[in-house]
Amino acid sequence: MGKQIIAVDLGGTQIRTARYDLELNQLQRENTLTQAAAGVQPTIDRMKAYIRKVLPAGDEDVLGIGISSPGPLNPFSGVIVAPPNLPGWLNVPLREIIAAEFKLPVYIGNDANVAALAEASKGAAQGCRHVIYITVSTGIGAGIICDGKLLLGRDGLAAEFGHIPIIVDDKTVSSVELEAAGPAIARRTFGAIKSGASSLVSDLVKGDLSRIDAKVVGLAAANGDQLAIDVIAYAGRIIGLGIVSILHLFNPEVIVVGGGVTKTGDLLFAPMRKAVRERVMDKAYIDNLRIEPSALGDDVALVGAAALVATNGGNMDISELDRLF
Repeated sequence: MGKQIIAVDLGGTQIRTARYDLELNQLQRENTLTQAAAGVQPTIDRMKAYIRKVLPAGDEDVLGIGISSPGPLNPFSGVIVAPPNLPGWLNVPLREIIAAEFKLPVYIGNDANVAALAEASKGAAQGCRHVIYITVSTGIGAGIICDGKLLLGRDGLAAEFGHIPIIVDDKTVSSVELEAAGPAIARRTFGAIKSGASSLVSDLVKGDLSRIDAKVVGLAAANGDQLAIDVIAYAGRIIGLGIVSILHLFNPEVIVVGGGVTKTGDLLFAPMRKAVRERVMDKAYIDNLRIEPSALGDDVALVGAAALVATNGGNMDISELDRLF
C-alpha cells in the first residue's frame, strides 16, 4: 500500500487516532474518551493503545506520527506546556514519550496550527498560500500560513488570535476569546435572562440556567429567539473586528473559520463579515478575500496532524504536498 501516516487528535474530551495514505485519505479511524481527570499517565497509555489500533502490520510502512494537541506547547521540543483542559499536564515531553514507544518520527502541533495545514491541504483553503484558520469553540485560536509556510514564531507560540485585546464598554480591557467564545456566549445569555429577558433558552434548559451553553443558545437562535440571535451576532461582530486586525497584519487570501460555535452558520458569519466590511482600512484587503466555514468539520485536527507529518512538522512549504498527492 506504500507509506502511511498515523494521526492523533488529543482533546480534552476525546482521543482520536487515524491512519492516512500520503494523499491524506483516511484509511482507518478510532476514538475513545480522554478521561483527562484520571491523570497524565493514564491518558498517555490510552493514546498509545489507540495508536496501536491504527498502526499497519509493518511499522516500516509508516512515515511518522502527527499529534494535534491543545496549547500552549512547543512544537520544536515536543513538550506540552500547560493546556487548560488537560489537568496535570505541565511540561510533558510527549514527543519523546511517543517516539520512544513506537520508534517512529513524531511531530506535535497546536490544534489550531494543524487545522490551518489541514484546510490548506484538503479543505476550504486548498491552492492558497496565504491562509488564516480561526477556531471558535470553548476557546478561540488561530493558525496562520504565510506564503506557503506555517507561522510558528520563536517558541511555537505565534497566532494566538483569541487573545487580541479589545476594549468593551469604553473602559474594560477584554479579548476576542473572552467576548466571543462558547463560554462567553453562554455567560452573556445567562446574564440577560437573570436580568429579566425572556428567551426560549429558559425552556430548552427547563429553567436550570446553569445548563446554558453555546449549543443551547445556537439552538434557540435557529428557532428565532431574538436574545439568542443578538448574543451570537455580538460574538460574530467581535470576531469580525479581530479579523480586521489580522487582515491588516497578514493580508491573507482566505480566512477559514471552524469550531463548534460556527454551527450557527450565517447567524455568526453575517455579522462577522459585516464588521470586516465596515472596519477594514481599505477595501483592497477584502476585494478578493474569502471568509469561509471549515470544509473538514470534526476531522480537521486529524487531517492536520497527518499534514504535519507530510510537511515535516510544518517546516516545509505546502506546495511540497503536491509531490505526495
